Amino acid sequence: MTSRVSRLRSPVSPIFLVLVALTVAGGALTLVPARGTVIGGTVLLVLAGWAVSLCLHEFSHALTADRCGDHSVRALGYLTLDIRRYANIGLTLVLPLLFLVIGGIPLPGGAVWIQRGALRSRPAISAVSLAGPMANLVLAAAIAIGVALTAPPLPLAAALSFLGIIQVLTFVLNLLPVPGLDGWGVIDPYLRYGTRAGAARIAPFAPFAIILLLFLIPGASALLFAAAEWVFALVGGDGTLARLGNVQFARLLG
Repeated sequence: MTSRVSRLRSPVSPIFLVLVALTVAGGALTLVPARGTVIGGTVLLVLAGWAVSLCLHEFSHALTADRCGDHSVRALGYLTLDIRRYANIGLTLVLPLLFLVIGGIPLPGGAVWIQRGALRSRPAISAVSLAGPMANLVLAAAIAIGVALTAPPLPLAAALSFLGIIQVLTFVLNLLPVPGLDGWGVIDPYLRYGTRAGAARIAPFAPFAIILLLFLIPGASALLFAAAEWVFALVGGDGTLARLGNVQFARLLG
């Protein structure tokens, strides 16, 4: 029993704690009654909060994998919530942040390497893929319920709600059955080998193609945001507050 508990214990990265502190600082800045401060606070809260959620998303993948038989995730540092373990600075951190700033769409931004052969069953493989998006949905619900219960000042409520709907967007996008996304990972174990091999070849590019199509096809991003608002409402969120938070965030570019 002692060795099992020891093996499951991992320290929390100080970098993750810094990201949490930056998120809190952004929220505090939105309470300062000045237009520029509200905008800056919203941007800081949303970007740092997104980085926190990326860590929680990938941690959930790794923790589920560890519980399902792949204990290599511990040696790789995936259970420390250290964003450096999940992200390539350019491809999986800077680029997703850029997409988020430009269009408010959260490009999938991290990865954990799972030894699928170590997992106990095909349902376990599916569970590992599903764990990340579910973490985003739970976080969205926590934000929505927290805003509803505490009724913070409007700028903070709007910024938090926008961060919440970004979690829902991440949930919805990641569950698309597209190679390279978690939705594909859920069904992949049940597909024929040839299908899986072909999907693996396009997996590095398919998520970027989806995001580009959302920007290029008229009305596609609006439809995505409408679907996200519907899901956000189901978990207790306020779509009107989220839209106001999006406006506060977008003023960074205007």
